[in-house]
Amino acid sequence: MKQDMPKLWNREYLKVMACNFLLFFAFYLLTPLLPIYLDEQFGTNKDTIGLVLSGYVVATLLVRPFSGFVVDTFDRKTVLIICFLAFFICFSGYIGAGTLLMFAIVRTLHGIPFGATTVANSTVAIDVLPSERRNEGLGYYGLSNNIAMAVAPSVGIYIYHATQNFTLLFWLSLALAFLGFLCSTRVRLPRREKVAAKPVLSLDHFFLGRAWLLAVNILFFGLCWGIMSNYVAIYGKQELGITDGTGIFFMILSGGLVLSRLFGAKSLRAGKMTRNASVGVVLSMVGYGFFAFVATPWSYYLAALLIGLGNGQMYPAFLNMFVKMARHDQRGTANSSILISWDLGMGIGILLGGFIAEMAGFAAAFRVVAMMQCAGMLIFLLFTRAFFERRRLNEN
Repeated sequence: MKQDMPKLWNREYLKVMACNFLLFFAFYLLTPLLPIYLDEQFGTNKDTIGLVLSGYVVATLLVRPFSGFVVDTFDRKTVLIICFLAFFICFSGYIGAGTLLMFAIVRTLHGIPFGATTVANSTVAIDVLPSERRNEGLGYYGLSNNIAMAVAPSVGIYIYHATQNFTLLFWLSLALAFLGFLCSTRVRLPRREKVAAKPVLSLDHFFLGRAWLLAVNILFFGLCWGIMSNYVAIYGKQELGITDGTGIFFMILSGGLVLSRLFGAKSLRAGKMTRNASVGVVLSMVGYGFFAFVATPWSYYLAALLIGLGNGQMYPAFLNMFVKMARHDQRGTANSSILISWDLGMGIGILLGGFIAEMAGFAAAFRVVAMMQCAGMLIFLLFTRAFFERRRLNEN
């Protein structure tokens, strides 16, 4: 590395990374256990579970476009603090929700601050990164939520098996979210330059239309992740007889994500985004194939490793591609656009997974996952790579 290369791991970047980790850890501590909670607490059937759990995705989708506009228009630190505070408060609703309807309302409303906070925090990360190391920095930034999304379910499952106490898990998530809120108040941002001749209001303030094919592509991958992350515990229990191995599954997944991010950072720094994405989508395809068509414990854990390696390469590459297709004043919109697409895919996946599982079982649901990943892989390799190269901007 050159001696005059600006510092990547600056203090504000580390704070933003901590905020992101705590945000996702608090949220995903509960994610794989909520189907079990709804089944045990309310006796809910599979398709109703899918409907209830997808509520937050609907709310998140509704708020994402406006989040990008707000983050690009108003003071980003203020927006981040307000959103994080609301995210923290919503966890108290799970503790007090005594009926299925109340739980569904709380879960749905929680999607609003979750969606807004993720957009605000990731946009702040772009602001505190030196432009020369932004590609690399965004790749590492994703480690904070990837590790949280992989480790938190393991921790949650371990605590549940040890205590059989969902209320304890709700309180723990509440405490972690509060720590994240406190961390967000300590972030200091550089002064933002005003953009001359910026349109007062236009569609590209809400969604990055020039990146529409990337958005379609990431939707397929979000669908696969939505089914896998929400139903892997109950699938392992019912289809493979694995009652205490879901935590191991997520730990292996986490290891794959971390290794992939670390080894992929150099390529991102060199601007090889499409290369990383290509490797990632192929690895994920192989992983989901093992998961769906080889129903054994060893394939279950091998799939976790391959899916982790694949997503660790693919997602940061896509995020960088979205940012490269946006103007300086559209960073919030670029972040919200990829998240809209990912969340829409996850929402469809949660609903579709629950419906298919009710009709034909979880094995059939994961076969659909493998087919969707294959479709997304083909779209990227045949069309999206060339689409990005034609439309990328060189200003950021």
